[in-house]
Amino acid sequence: MSINSALLAGVSGLVANSSALAAISDNIANVNTTAYKRNQVDFSTMVTSQAVKGEYSAGGVQGNNQQFVNQQGLIQSAAASTDLAISGDGFFVTSTSATAPASEFTRAGAFQPDANGFLVNDAGLYLQGWPMQANGTFDTDPSDLSKIGPINVKNLGAAVEPSTKLGVSANLDQTTTVGAGLPTYNAATNSMAQYAATSGASGTAPDAPPIEISVIDSVGGTHKFALAFEKTNTPNTWNAEIYAVPASDVNAAGPNGQIAKGQVVFNNDGSINLASTTLFGAAGATPSLTLNASAGAQPAWSTALGINGQTLSVDLSQLTQLASASTVNSVSSDGASAGNIVGVQVGADGVVSALFDNSQVRKIAQVAIATFPNPNGLQPISGNAYGGTLQAGTMTLKVAGAGGAGKIDPSSLEASTVDLSSEFTGLITTQKAYSASSKIITTADTMLDELINIIR
Repeated sequence: MSINSALLAGVSGLVANSSALAAISDNIANVNTTAYKRNQVDFSTMVTSQAVKGEYSAGGVQGNNQQFVNQQGLIQSAAASTDLAISGDGFFVTSTSATAPASEFTRAGAFQPDANGFLVNDAGLYLQGWPMQANGTFDTDPSDLSKIGPINVKNLGAAVEPSTKLGVSANLDQTTTVGAGLPTYNAATNSMAQYAATSGASGTAPDAPPIEISVIDSVGGTHKFALAFEKTNTPNTWNAEIYAVPASDVNAAGPNGQIAKGQVVFNNDGSINLASTTLFGAAGATPSLTLNASAGAQPAWSTALGINGQTLSVDLSQLTQLASASTVNSVSSDGASAGNIVGVQVGADGVVSALFDNSQVRKIAQVAIATFPNPNGLQPISGNAYGGTLQAGTMTLKVAGAGGAGKIDPSSLEASTVDLSSEFTGLITTQKAYSASSKIITTADTMLDELINIIR
């Protein structure tokens, strides 16, 4: 009967508008929730078959929830360096604990280290990423969730960076007179270290004293090497040695900690002639020093130190011989002694790095970004997260900023996509529609009463 169908249509209107009110309420309640995606209930008609000609049977209305997960919220600055936002498509991959498999996806990037050093957001979800391999790269598999794990930024120990590069910028006085009355220089029996202990480097002292350079070993210890020169009777040619101070730091074939010996040759314009220089072996040899591990073949670090060997490249390209006082302009040495973590930084490519108080930066992991063909088909989960579904399609893991994945904005958070003006407008129209549906029911009730009263 048409009156009954009208009554049921009114009821469907009440149900549909109640659902719309619930969605609006959720949106308004989450207006300040990080990366919240608004929901909306869309209405569609329910049409029944018209069984009796000349009569109309109302079908009513049904509400269908639609979530706008693919909408980008406003990226806002945040104070913490581990607050992350995704500018573009994709989701952070998370797990519910440090040992649970990755199973939930979110754009709520307010991550902070927990008591154990793991990056966890406000909902207690653990951020996942590819750990750095021993060779300094990341094994970024696009589909294997077992390759990623929770990112820990605290339990890293101390950072040590052994020296690999040494550099000297200095001038040797071209007018220096070859020393007289000093013992004859002999690299095997009368080394530069002996000269330095008495009157400097032959007759050049104090115009060309030994140049001292700091070297960091494999365990963060600091050692001192000296580079000393003695002018020879051959124009533009100087005897040179590199030795350890103290000599006991190394096991060296030469006397007094001697690591390298030879001659340094200059061109007529005062620039160094590396092709003729023999300080590092044969003329033109690559300027480098190799110290083997403790107890290794000489030259090596002292057995008492118990440290690894290392190769040091030496840059003497800024060494000159000019007619001015011998001067050391600068001495450079890379490497860093033991340092403790003082901060964390995240790059746009998702690489998480630890900052140490010795100025070292150590890469820890790379944040994985998950993308879906239809993100609006994901299943909402408590904690502003989502689970995969057939409707969402197959998940793909990507590096931030590559393959269609959004880039990561550090020290930023994504705002909610809720527009309060639209929600309050929808609240008014939903209330009016609900009242109108209730009028359908009261009107149909009145008509049924009239029908019942016919028999009185």
